[in-house]
Amino acid sequence: MPKKKTVIVTGGAGFIGSHVVDELVARGWQVHVADDLSTGFRSHVNRKAKLYILDIRSDRFRNLVLRMRPTAVVHLAAHIDLRSSVAMPKHDADINIIGGLNVLEACRNAEVKHLVFASSAAVYGRTAKLPAKETSPTGPNSPYGISKATFEEYLRFAQDAYGVDSAVLRFANVYGPRQTVQGEAGVVATFLSRLMSGKSVTVNGDGRQTRDFIYVGDVARMVATAVSRSLSGVFNVSTGKETSVNGLYKEICEAAKFHKEAAHGPAKAGDERRVSLSPVKALRATGWKAKVDVKTGIRKTYEWWREEIG
Repeated sequence: MPKKKTVIVTGGAGFIGSHVVDELVARGWQVHVADDLSTGFRSHVNRKAKLYILDIRSDRFRNLVLRMRPTAVVHLAAHIDLRSSVAMPKHDADINIIGGLNVLEACRNAEVKHLVFASSAAVYGRTAKLPAKETSPTGPNSPYGISKATFEEYLRFAQDAYGVDSAVLRFANVYGPRQTVQGEAGVVATFLSRLMSGKSVTVNGDGRQTRDFIYVGDVARMVATAVSRSLSGVFNVSTGKETSVNGLYKEICEAAKFHKEAAHGPAKAGDERRVSLSPVKALRATGWKAKVDVKTGIRKTYEWWREEIG
């Protein structure tokens, strides 16, 4: 028989995943982490959680789910680099689609009734009306976005065909402590890394492009809420506010007390000019909303970098 309030978190040693694990542990869940440590760190895993070092595409993962028969699975493990997905779309699909299907099949075979999936703002692509709502058309313009949107469709199918209910959480640009320079939304970590090592900072394009930056602690709260409430449906996890890259760099400089002008390089091909997601549906369904503004979040992130990275 399954143990009460047991959850498996794929990618739970990573940036977002480790914060999710912390939040679930704090809420009384028994947490098992499945992570191959390709981008995650053993040291980030909460001591009250159990770590299994394995690939989500493996039979070992399927056997873990069958053995544990958890109440829920949180699927965060992914190939997260949007730009490298353009160069290696097959690799991206192998992890994000084939790996995701292995997670889904394991849930089906173990009779897990609830899955929480970390999707992305990248599924929207270029949206005419901002902030984008969950009902806005999707039109991803990268293999990464395509893989996320594709797995969303598999989950929709699985609910009807297999009885595996799911919450699809479309993350905006997540930042915060434990973030590395890898990934689709690593600009905060990239700027801090270069500033603190005395290197110059280059902003792609004119820096007026905007993103919806959301603090990782707020994201972890929403994921844990989705698990605790067995939430079903598609939800943006966002602030609904736009922050320019220039404005972000200014906040980082103020937090770190650096006074260094950034250089400007060519804009990256395929980058969206503006990104913002509406968080209203999540608020109405659960009462969740982002609590940490960009200024406070950047300060918290800088303090972590100063103490842990130096």
